[in-house]
Amino acid sequence: MTNPDRSDRIPVSSALDEETARAEVYGLLAQLYYAPPAAQLLAALRVAAIEAPAPGAFLEEPWRELVAMAREMTTEAVDSEYQTLFGGVGKPEVYLFGSHYLSGFLNDKPLARLRTDLAGLGLARDESIAETEDHIACLCEVMRYLIAGDDAAVANLSRQRDFFATHVRSWVPALCDAVSGHPSARFYAVLAGFTRAFMSVEAQAFDMLT
Repeated sequence: MTNPDRSDRIPVSSALDEETARAEVYGLLAQLYYAPPAAQLLAALRVAAIEAPAPGAFLEEPWRELVAMAREMTTEAVDSEYQTLFGGVGKPEVYLFGSHYLSGFLNDKPLARLRTDLAGLGLARDESIAETEDHIACLCEVMRYLIAGDDAAVANLSRQRDFFATHVRSWVPALCDAVSGHPSARFYAVLAGFTRAFMSVEAQAFDMLT
């Protein structure tokens, strides 16, 4: 898995096909949850198009709200909010790790199962990343790879559906609730709303495959 802090590319463009757009959204979510966003990323977000390719699309309003909040807040304010919610020494205000939501403990059985499934996909943790593989940013990076990767034996809808159901859908809504419900959350409350809406679209699409 690659380090999510890798670019300032912003999704939601009518020039992108659906699969590319999905991969770009996962990539953006990985960057925003992995670390406080760099000034370059927030600058790109502030000037992002807010009209969806199809007017009234389900993600249009959550995306509009995210861009508006990025425009309203300074880079320093977003950085401070990230540190308040997810940083600090010891127990954070909000956990970004799946094992916490699935079992109540970090580094528990859900992480072991995730590592087994990643090995089955031919993926392994980048040793330069301190976070365990069940960090939301890492999982978004895996989904991005399963959508945009070149190996059709791995990067296909079936693999996406199975990985999403087991390692994303099973707990990310609870994370979104925890973030949006925190009194200090502004930018990340809006990001949680966009995340929830995007994951709902993904879940509905995968349900249609079964």
